[in-house]
Amino acid sequence: MTTDFVLYISRQALTTAFYILLPVLGVGMLIGLVVGVFQAATQINEMTLAFVPKIIVMFLVIFLLLPWFLNLLMDFTVEIFNYMVLVSQ
Repeated sequence: MTTDFVLYISRQALTTAFYILLPVLGVGMLIGLVVGVFQAATQINEMTLAFVPKIIVMFLVIFLLLPWFLNLLMDFTVEIFNYMVLVSQ
């Protein structure tokens, strides 16, 4: 096992995590911005108004993208197990 191999696996792990987290965090940030502008325009300073829509939309995004997330994770897991076989030989 070389350092290049370890760096490749680490990069693949971080890339997979990035692909899974980016849509959820991006939508959460966008909803937070929209709700913040709405609160500033209407001068409503209610904490639950900022929190509840973000949670609902983030769970909706997770639910809708779950098949894609699972496909990414399964591909990464199969790749790791295949590399385990190669390293153990």
